[in-house]
Amino acid sequence: MKPFRWILPVLAWLMVLPLWPEQTLIPPRPVVWKDFLGVNAHLLWFTPGQRAAQLEKLQVLGLEWVRVDLHWDRHEASEGQFQFKPIDEVVGTLKERRLKSVFYLVGSAPFASSVPLFLGNKDQWPPKDARVFADRLAVLAKRYPSVDAWQVWNEPNLPGFWRPFGSADGYGRLLQASVQTLRREVPGKTIVMAGMAYFSQTPVRGGLMLEELGKMGAFGLGVVVAYHPYSLHPEGDDPKAMDFVLRAQELNRRLREAKVAGIWATEWGWSSYAGPVEEQPVIGADGQADYLLRRLVLMSALDYDRVFLFALSDLDKRAGLRDRSYGLLDLSGNPKPAYEALARFLAICGPRIVPAHGPGILKEAKGQISVSWEKPDGTKLWMFWAGEPGTIELSGIHTAKLHQPLDGRSQSLQVDDGKLRLQATKQLQILEWR
Repeated sequence: MKPFRWILPVLAWLMVLPLWPEQTLIPPRPVVWKDFLGVNAHLLWFTPGQRAAQLEKLQVLGLEWVRVDLHWDRHEASEGQFQFKPIDEVVGTLKERRLKSVFYLVGSAPFASSVPLFLGNKDQWPPKDARVFADRLAVLAKRYPSVDAWQVWNEPNLPGFWRPFGSADGYGRLLQASVQTLRREVPGKTIVMAGMAYFSQTPVRGGLMLEELGKMGAFGLGVVVAYHPYSLHPEGDDPKAMDFVLRAQELNRRLREAKVAGIWATEWGWSSYAGPVEEQPVIGADGQADYLLRRLVLMSALDYDRVFLFALSDLDKRAGLRDRSYGLLDLSGNPKPAYEALARFLAICGPRIVPAHGPGILKEAKGQISVSWEKPDGTKLWMFWAGEPGTIELSGIHTAKLHQPLDGRSQSLQVDDGKLRLQATKQLQILEWR
């Protein structure tokens, strides 16, 4: 296999781009929402009744994929004494509801950790023997054949999951051992590389872990590649440069050229926390809903095979202040504005949409982003927003209805001689037209 290489450093490349570039994105393929959009579900944090209520809310949306975290140090605190019962219950519930799942195993068990003597956080250090981790992953995969995919670790490019700092060599050995063992013990099962934080930057050593793993031949292992494209705004850390869009286009193109088995974003989202500020600006519950819809529209058009929103439910005080509030549901299981907005969005789209030509654009707003789709009945959907509010003029339209998925408003619009004038906002709007 050819090494995975980068023609241009992504950050330097972004520096020469114009601000507020207009983007008309062309989706690479149809989207079936139940296959494309999943959620991270921390099911082991909750009682059976709470889990059932959360999953019921998920199924009301018409979705069926969940990503579940398993922490090795919690399930095998003592060597050879695995605590299967909690996992049995979760897997049984998912099977009963006919939901699809990817489980990931992370965090070294105390007896297996490479932590130096007298240091703490044993789970944050990689295992001293990759084969021991691989064996445990295979034990789980054999015990739970209804789990659709197994993911090998989580965010190994960050020190919080791989101390003292991310290591492509170290994670590469863990991945290779896991793939070899899983292929032998559960042949045919989908295997997913650890979800790399952001675009796989390694903050201590520098560079991109995916680039290093590609040079080592990891993409020849036949695994799905995953990363977690968190950013400050839906369009990127700098929305005027739309750096998320450009980085995702570049990275996904390179991964396709490397012929990877698939491209998943196994985490993305924003917290609705009230502060104090921790990494992410405070945007509140309404801001979370707004950001979620815009990012979902972008991701549907950027060549991902599957994306997992973080997360289905808020968490309790065992999580940090910011991490407690990423959910579509609050801690009591009630829908937050993000859930309601997503439900309205999915209802407007229907279960399946296909790429389509958009209306003629006579006038654009500054920083305008748009994506065009078509429903099975021939109705077209033009999804759009702008960096700054402004007037848009369109042509080639006979009938039109404008949807505001954030608040649920819809209105039929007057079309004059095939032309239509709209006011773009910074929030997603959807024009349903023929």
